[in-house]
Amino acid sequence: MNLQSDDFELFDVPRRHAQDVQALQARWKALQREAHPDRFASQGAAARRVAMQWSVRINEAWQRLRDPLRRAAYLCELRGAPVDVHGNTKMPPEFLVRQMQWHEQLDEARTVADCDALARELAAERDSLLARCAQLLDEQDDPIAAAAQVRALMFIERLQASVQDRRDACADAGADASGGE
Repeated sequence: MNLQSDDFELFDVPRRHAQDVQALQARWKALQREAHPDRFASQGAAARRVAMQWSVRINEAWQRLRDPLRRAAYLCELRGAPVDVHGNTKMPPEFLVRQMQWHEQLDEARTVADCDALARELAAERDSLLARCAQLLDEQDDPIAAAAQVRALMFIERLQASVQDRRDACADAGADASGGE
C-alpha cells in the first residue's frame, strides 16, 4: 500500500463512477484487517502509529468511494475539474427555476404528505442527475460537465435535508394536535 495512492488505486478498482459497492465494502474490510493497529502491537509504537495512519486513510477512501455523490466529486477532482461549490455557483437557468419551485413547495408544505411528495420528486431528480453524472464521467469523459451535475446534486442533498426537517416538524405538529398519540 502507498499513502500517495488515490482511493481507486488503494482499493484496486478502476477509476470509474460505476462501482460495485459490495465489492468495495469487501475490499475495505480486507484492507482494514491488513492495516489494523493490533496486528502491529509487537512491533512498537512507531509501527502502530503508521498502522493507525493507514487505517484512517482506508476509512477516508471508503467514505468517498461508497457514496455516489462524493465519488463523483472525487473523480471530477482527479480529472482536473474540481467541483468548487463555493467559488463556482453557476447553474443553468432551468435548474435555477426548478430550485425556486422546490423552495416554494417546501415553504408551502404543511403536512407530512406534502413533504413526502416533495421528497419523492427530489429523490427522482437526484437519481436522474446521478445517472447523468455517471454517464459524463464513465462514457463521455467530461469532468467539467460532471462537476456541474455534482454542484446540482449537492444543492438537492441540502434541500432534501430541509424537507426532512420540515417533515419532522409537520409530524410533531400532527402528534401534538392529536394529543400526542
